[in-house]
Amino acid sequence: MFDDFYGLTGRPFQLTPDPAFYFESATHRKALSYLGYGMAQGEGFIVITGEIGAGKSTLVAHLTKKIDPEQMTVGQIVTSSLDGEEMVHLVAQSFGLAVEGRDKASALGEIEAFLHEEARAGRRCLLVVDESQNLSSEALEELRMMSNYQLGSHPLLQQLLLGQPEFKAMLADSDRLEQLRQRVIATHHLGAMQREEVRPYIEHRLKCVGWQGEPAWDDDVFAGIFAATGGIPRRINQVATRLLLLGAVDQRTRIDAAMLRSVLEEMDSDNSLPGAAETMQDNERDTPGGSREPDPIQDHAESEEPAEPEDDGIFAGGFALDADAFDDLQPATYRGSSPSADIARPFEKPVEARDEAPVEDQDDDASPTEQPVPFAVVARMEPEPAAEPDTGREDRDALLKRIEMLEARLEEQERGVRHVIALLIEWLEDGAREAA
Repeated sequence: MFDDFYGLTGRPFQLTPDPAFYFESATHRKALSYLGYGMAQGEGFIVITGEIGAGKSTLVAHLTKKIDPEQMTVGQIVTSSLDGEEMVHLVAQSFGLAVEGRDKASALGEIEAFLHEEARAGRRCLLVVDESQNLSSEALEELRMMSNYQLGSHPLLQQLLLGQPEFKAMLADSDRLEQLRQRVIATHHLGAMQREEVRPYIEHRLKCVGWQGEPAWDDDVFAGIFAATGGIPRRINQVATRLLLLGAVDQRTRIDAAMLRSVLEEMDSDNSLPGAAETMQDNERDTPGGSREPDPIQDHAESEEPAEPEDDGIFAGGFALDADAFDDLQPATYRGSSPSADIARPFEKPVEARDEAPVEDQDDDASPTEQPVPFAVVARMEPEPAAEPDTGREDRDALLKRIEMLEARLEEQERGVRHVIALLIEWLEDGAREAA
């Protein structure tokens, strides 16, 4: 209805994740940096958490759109409460394997055979698991066991786990998930957008459907939307859709604060956004003269030009890591059917990004500029200053923990070697029987 009234070519604020509407906020840019780091390692688990509606699924849709299918095969599943056997079957189906009616062992055999075929064809495999907070410890353990599949000493399956904040807490607190925790190589919590990002976010989505400036939006509307939604993209989409609908019904060419108050009161009453109207009123009382205008966003033309990326072939448009941040890191690549591969040196400890509170005059991160190839440039991850240890005990504990991780990795590699030897013996025996 409102799209016809305003001459739009589609719905700018649909709730279904669509990579065409991807907007790179500061927190999304940081998430892509950690995703890039994790995927260059070619092994283990990458964990992305965030509130409901923070944009996790849109981020993954954007990621998978950029992946070259000739270099990487991606399986995606959205989980509910599954036991271990159900998880195994779901993983197999995500890669197009027909395992209906088969037991768990047969399904695992199909998955392993498929991963070996992909590796020999020069393709890596990535499994994306959404809504991971719904998984049982048994299902997560099955995912961990699948990460043991190797060709020689090189892992065959990397996994990206998406979940709500409780999934991060579950990983940290559960003793049963200790082995999985040791295999998490990168993690990031996808936070809310900053206040000054709300306006470019809304205008970006409008421009994706042909917006030419009508309806116009008053400046204080954006600050009011941020106050009511907390900067969560899905909530912003809900409010913006209601505003456009109200504008079309009333035949308005400008969205103002009075319309926003009316929409928020309606959403508060129908419980679709509880407390939103009161939050906006509090924001107006706290800000003299009403909601203040959002800080200007730095133009893309004025932003620092990134270094030229190096293409590792995984992504259709190229992929690069920040050279200064990861000087010695090389992406993992399979070369034809050879069992030997160059693989990035694994980091023993997971890298974790934490979103800081929004800063008013933060020029570097305030500009969510849209890159032509979003994975071509990875934002630099400055290390947080390390706290000075009180005693030498922390150093000893860290050393012991690292030794424990190295021992666990050595044990995994030995299991992989034994597995390959068993396959070779079986192949030789089969050949001997055929010759006889």
